[in-house]
Amino acid sequence: MSVRTLVNKNRLLHLGKTLRFSLHCIFRPFDGFWDLTHEGRGSIGAANIILILCVLTQVWTWTYSSFIFYWPQWEYFNLFMQILPSVVLFLTWCIANWSLTTLMDGKGKLKHIYMATAYALTPYPLIRIPMIFLSHVLTVDEVAFYMVFYNLSSYWCVLLVVCAMMMIHDFSFGKAIFTCLATIVAMMIIIFLIIMFFSLITQSFGYFISLYKEIAFRLY
Repeated sequence: MSVRTLVNKNRLLHLGKTLRFSLHCIFRPFDGFWDLTHEGRGSIGAANIILILCVLTQVWTWTYSSFIFYWPQWEYFNLFMQILPSVVLFLTWCIANWSLTTLMDGKGKLKHIYMATAYALTPYPLIRIPMIFLSHVLTVDEVAFYMVFYNLSSYWCVLLVVCAMMMIHDFSFGKAIFTCLATIVAMMIIIFLIIMFFSLITQSFGYFISLYKEIAFRLY
């Protein structure tokens, strides 16, 4: 066995081990998220896989769920525009949280926030993927049963995110809640500034294009 093959095998084993650790995090969040960052039991690769699974779960939910629960208007459906907001919101959360917690004596680095937030989303694909198959079995009268698990996946993720912020930044529960709320406000500000920036850029390009056309029309 060559050295490169051995290294690749060790990397795959490490990736699988860190990916399985996400199950420990969601059932024992305080110990899990502490070990995730302070003991190095997490990895960026596993976080990327979880994030990709969350995005794919959204796509599969829209495309393969029963029409009783999802009935998208396919003539207006844009897959790219459905995926992009989720990824942008995730990255904006990480940047906003890192920016705020740096000022609030938070212990977590940007990569720790990225990993912990991604690991906190583990219940989303774990619950939502089986629900895709379940949607083809349940009837209209059993929608409430479906919604229980639908809401459970969301609330579980939110609770895990709060626990993750407590452990990686060494915050109290109250401070973690405040930080999460402040992060949401910071996200709104960042998104507003980005939209305003691109709006100004678009208007500037439009102005110079109109100016060029006017000059070209008068000269030629």
